Amino acid sequence: MFSLVFAAAVEAHAAVPPEGPAGLLQKFGVEWQFVIWQFISFAILASVLYQFAIKPIIATVDERNAKIAEGLKNAAATTAKLAQAQQDAAATAKQAQVEAAKFAEEARKTAREFLDAQQKDATARANELIVKAQQAIALEHKKMLEEARLEVARLVVTTTQRVLAKELSDAERARYNAAAARELAEIKD
Repeated sequence: MFSLVFAAAVEAHAAVPPEGPAGLLQKFGVEWQFVIWQFISFAILASVLYQFAIKPIIATVDERNAKIAEGLKNAAATTAKLAQAQQDAAATAKQAQVEAAKFAEEARKTAREFLDAQQKDATARANELIVKAQQAIALEHKKMLEEARLEVARLVVTTTQRVLAKELSDAERARYNAAAARELAEIKD
């Protein structure tokens, strides 16, 4: 209906040749009805494109901008968390290093104490061995002296028997007995 009214208005206008700028446009072949229809078609196309193309594109761009802003905010938060994690890791590493140094020092101290105890024990055992060796040497010395005394006494007795086996005078016997007694006395001392 709108198009019929519009067409009638155009026909009425076309019947009277206008003068001035409108007449000039008509002389060049510009027809108002087609210009108006072109304008209406363009307005419909623009509204359809705006509704179904431009509006969704703008919505998508806005959504992407929001996601980018959120991503930047998350990146900043992640950067802060990373910095905090690095600080925590550094603190943990420092604490672990301090504890490791403490454990190492305790191990050195324990090792020194163990070494000192082992040295004292070894020294005590060595001293005991020396004392026992000295006692064994003294006992062996005493035993050797005793054996030597017995051997000397046996030799004296054997010599005396051989000498006495021969016939001796009383003076020789007294002299041999005195010599034997002196030797026995020297051996006992």
